[in-house]
Amino acid sequence: MARSKEFEIDTVLGRAMAVFWRQGYEKTSMQDLVIAMGIHKRSMYDTFGDKHSLFIQALERYAAMAAGRMQERLEPLSSSREGIRLLFELMIHPAEEEPRGCLLVNTATELALDDPLAASRVEQSFARTEQLLELLVRQGQESGEIASSLPPAVLAACLHNALVGLRVMARLTADRDRLEQIAEATLVLLDK
Repeated sequence: MARSKEFEIDTVLGRAMAVFWRQGYEKTSMQDLVIAMGIHKRSMYDTFGDKHSLFIQALERYAAMAAGRMQERLEPLSSSREGIRLLFELMIHPAEEEPRGCLLVNTATELALDDPLAASRVEQSFARTEQLLELLVRQGQESGEIASSLPPAVLAACLHNALVGLRVMARLTADRDRLEQIAEATLVLLDK
């Protein structure tokens, strides 16, 4: 008779995600994952497949979590400009229990050239963020609160590029003042 799972899949996937986020894919061993997830190696393989499959699932969970957090925080805002500023603040001031930086950006810099599946997941998530920025820019330009000197898609791409760079910097430094200065300088692009 088959044994029933003695763990919550989403919980242990979240633990694996945290290990990959802190250490990266290459530096994370199967033993690291087994210990962090608190399950037997056999259960891990039976539930998630190999290390790469687990990583892709963790990456997808992270992307969904990040997108949900952005939407949740943007909904009560009435200003497109405030929404864009909030996205930058989320990169500078993550939740305290989270590792520094961004799992998607970390994956882009570590694996994108050699792992087409990981690269496609990162590209999909980046595209969603850029589309959100384009929507906010378009709404802000229509309401007159954001300069119309650049087309929405071009300004969104520029803002997204700055966000990605800020995510890299957030992993490298704990100097939040410097990160805020970078964000403020970037947000000048929105001025009329």
